[in-house]
Parts: sequence; structure tokens; C-alpha cells
Amino acid sequence: MLSVSEESPNKGLPRYSFGRATVAVLVAVYLLAGCKSDPVQVEQISIDRVNLMPDQPSPYKMLDWKEKALNYDQYVFNRNLKGEFLPFLWLDSTKRNFNQTTFGLFTVIGDVRQGTKGNKEFHEALNAMGAIMGAGLVGIDKTNQDGMNYVKMIQNYFNRENGWNIMMNNTHPSVALMGGGYGRDWWYDVVPNMLFYAICDLYPNVPRADSLQRIIADQFYKADSVLNGNYDYSYFDYSKMQGFVNQIPKQQDAAAGHAFVLLSAYEKFGDEKYLKGAKSAMDAFASQKESRFYELMMPFGALVAAKLNADHGTNYDVQKFLNWTFDGCKAADGRTGWGVIAERWGDYDMHGLQGSITDGGGYAFLMNSFDLAWPLVPMVKYDSRYAVTIGKWMLNVSNAARFFYPYEMDDQHQWLPEKKEITKNVIAYEGIRKADDYGKAALKEITPVSLGDGPKWVKGQPEESMYSLYSSSQVGIFGSIIKKTNVEKILQLDCNVTDFYGKNDFPTYLYYNPYEESKDVSFTGAEGNFDLYDALTQTTLVEGATSGGSFTIPAKSARLIVVLPQGSKIEKQKNQVSAGGKVVSWLPDSTKH
Repeated sequence: MLSVSEESPNKGLPRYSFGRATVAVLVAVYLLAGCKSDPVQVEQISIDRVNLMPDQPSPYKMLDWKEKALNYDQYVFNRNLKGEFLPFLWLDSTKRNFNQTTFGLFTVIGDVRQGTKGNKEFHEALNAMGAIMGAGLVGIDKTNQDGMNYVKMIQNYFNRENGWNIMMNNTHPSVALMGGGYGRDWWYDVVPNMLFYAICDLYPNVPRADSLQRIIADQFYKADSVLNGNYDYSYFDYSKMQGFVNQIPKQQDAAAGHAFVLLSAYEKFGDEKYLKGAKSAMDAFASQKESRFYELMMPFGALVAAKLNADHGTNYDVQKFLNWTFDGCKAADGRTGWGVIAERWGDYDMHGLQGSITDGGGYAFLMNSFDLAWPLVPMVKYDSRYAVTIGKWMLNVSNAARFFYPYEMDDQHQWLPEKKEITKNVIAYEGIRKADDYGKAALKEITPVSLGDGPKWVKGQPEESMYSLYSSSQVGIFGSIIKKTNVEKILQLDCNVTDFYGKNDFPTYLYYNPYEESKDVSFTGAEGNFDLYDALTQTTLVEGATSGGSFTIPAKSARLIVVLPQGSKIEKQKNQVSAGGKVVSWLPDSTKH
């Protein structure tokens, strides 16, 4: 059995809390010393499907997503709840992989496959890790909550007993089969490692975590070397170091997942081997001829591409990866139709949600919609040409996402309104369909319908299994990124918070103005006196600002605000703008001098 060190010698990094057409936005500014006489042309590049989305979605209501995340954690991790289907958490003393007790969260409310009345070993890393990451993003300490170190407990998902030596969705592959799982499905094997890396950045210095991160990165590096540019497999056996094809479509976007983990490992440990591996995986990803978007790894390719381009001089086509994500998979042998919704269903704008564009006319999923924001908002820091289009998409997706929650959707547009009290409006439906596929008479002519697939999975599942913890656990992504401003429909989007292991030297926020006229927006998010620098125009908008001070956003435009110490001297070095030796922003090709 693999020996894993308990030591954690490396400290985590500091954290701080329109297709193919382009629209040239000419902004005359004076750039920097030695370049002051030259006007800069800032090019904003659009995404086709975002062009189809409204500037102002309706009906409109922006939730307090941070409050939603805090309340979710308080409810779901309360081990003292009593009643039918309660509590939502149980302890697993099997001690698989490591000699410690771990925990499980029900995938959906009342899941008969799980818990002390089902199989106490059948619990999912995507759910548990998603909840830990989401909580950490909004400031909850999961290393010491009610006497439990939940962060260390998730290490049991590191499958060393079977020789894979990576995080997996269950504590052992056979557990998924015992619980009625899918068997081998590549994204289930890669994404838990992406989540684990994120969690380790949020919670540094947890015993054994650094050692596990090293082993995972080494396994991914070996796997990419064996794959040698060919990711045409349904899954990969990390023990045999061999790819396989089964009944599940091939998942070539696993290359983006590999690249994300390897680049994160490089940024954490500084080992050039991991940077080499990240580039190799990205080369394989970029060599594909069409979108093979399977579940949620595709957009991470856009983030990694933008970071490598900005920091390491590569020239990956970020535009292609974004189009692959939003337009979705069209390959005959792929997961056809998986992309981003760009439609109004009945009286509801569903624009921006991720899921199937084609299944029953459209089937959107909450977890996938949360996860899309994780890479795409920080991506704007590294390639600011996408500020306007990502800002517009985030306005749409964060508005539409509320309709997964039973108290936010009209009763006549959801499958189980009479049972919604148990959700406390923090546990959501798994999905939203353009049309009901269960055949409920009252919903025959209704569009859209909030529901879930839980009752279909196994005999004996209660109706309440439409309510999904698995889908709701990552609400902290929205909770940490999105903050309302003094102007309705103009959001403050934190570009640093999900940029794990990134260069988060200065707080950076994206704002998008959907109105036909300019708007004055009050800034919050820093104390004392500071300067507000706009990375899109390369100008200091406000010197000596204080919290509550305002700046102007032109109509249908964006600002990428970097908060700098007052009086900071701005310098340009190659493609970077810096202050005090720290990166302020990156210059896209169109603005380099």
C-alpha cells in the first residue's frame, strides 16, 4: 500500500477576499510612461450564444448568494436535526483508504441507496467536496466545525487501496456499483481532484494534504504522458495507466481537467515538470477538431489557456474553447447537445444555464451552472477581451439560477411544491426542463418545470429525491463571486476568489453595465484609502478612493477594477502591468506596445 506522509511543509498561497465575430471597441486612453502618446484599442470579443441573451433578463431578481451559501451549510451540516429524511449527514466508520472516520452527504433528499439505512459507504466526493469548497469560499472554517475536521475527512476519497492513487467520486470504485452508480465515467474520476486542489488552497496546512496533492499531480503527469495527445477514451485506469472505451461517450475534455490540476500543482509547488504536463495536456485539448463537452471540464480549458498565454507566452485559442463550451458538443459519438442554454422558456429567461440544449427541448442543471462560473470569471483577469461578454453571461445565469429553488419558482412551474418546506429554500431541484418528462397532468402544458431525476434512479425513491444536495452544495461559488451593487442589474464579480493558486496580488472585480446609458456605481470591498484602476482602459479611475466612493461605467460596457494601495506607481513590463513588483493586470495582444 502506498505510503502517504502526514507532513505538510508547504504553506498555501495567500487568498483575497459577440460567433466568431468580434466587436472592436475603440477606447482612446494614455497608457503608460514611454507610451503615453499612443492611443490604445481595447478589443472586446464576443461569444455567439451570449449575443443571443438579453441585456436585462426577466423576470429579474438577484439573490443574496452568500447568504444562501451560509444557510445551506448551517442546515445540511446540522447533525442534530430530527425528522423524516433528517439529518442529511452521516458518519462512515469503514475507514477506507485511511484510518479515520469520514462522512457522507445524501446525494438527494431521502436517497434510499445511502446512509445508515442503505449503504453507509455510498457517498459522493462531488457532493461532499463541493460542499466543503463552497463553504470555504464564503469563509466557513470546515477544519473545526462542531468538533469535526471535515477537510481532513475528505481524504478518504483518495483511492490508494485499489492503486489508482487519485481522488475518486467514491471511497472505492466498487462502492459506486454497490450503490447503483455509473461504473467508470472519466469526469467522475478527474473532477474530485480539481475540487481537492481548490479545497487545499482554501484550507492550507491540513496534515497529509500536500503529500496527496503531489501524488495526484504525479499520477496525472504520468497519465498524460501515456495518453500522448490521444484522450479518445471513456475513462482512464490510473493504476494500469491505460485508457478504455465503454458504453459512455468518449470524454476528450478530460485533457482540460488534467491541465487544470497540473497547472495548479505547478503554481503551488513550482516544479517545472507540472508546467510541462499542463502544456502537454493543453496541446492535446487544443488539437481536437470539435467540441467534446461532456459534463463540466471544458471551460477549465479556457481558464488554463488564458493563464498560460498570459504568464508563459503560449498562444492557445481561448475563443475556440469558449465557443466549444457555449455552443456545446455536436459530435455524433459524443454527448451531443451539452452546452449553455440561450432561450426564454415561456415567461422565464433561462439564458446562461448549463446542461443539455437538446434533451426534451432543453434540460438545465444547477451544479453545472455554478461550476461554469468557477473558471470563467477569473479567466477575464488573464484575457480581458472577454470582460463584456462574461459580465453579460453572469448577469443572465445568476438570475436564472434562482428558479431551481422551490421558493423562488411559482408553484405551477415546479414538480413538488407541496413538499418544499423540507428544503428551507437552500436545497434546490436538480434541474429545470423546458417540458416535464414525468407525465404529470398538471404540468402537461407548462414550461419551464423545475424537477429532478432522483425518483427515476432506483425503486423506492421518495418524491423528495427531486431535491438535490448534490446540485446545491457548490452554491458557495456564486456566494463568493457575486455581490449586488447600488445599481440593480450591475453586479460586482470577484475575479480572484475562484482563481485558486493564481496571482491574486490585488483585489480584482468585474462589472458589466447592461443599460443604454452610463451608470455611477458605488465601490465596496476595501477599507481605508486606495486607488481604483481599470484594467480595460489601463487608467486609474479614482485616486484616494474610500469604500462607498463611485466610478462610472459607460453604457453596455464593463470595468475590470483592480484595487491598489493609494499612490501606487504603475509600470509596464512586457505584457504585464505591475505596481510594487506585483501583477496588476495582463495586456492582451491588441493593447501591447
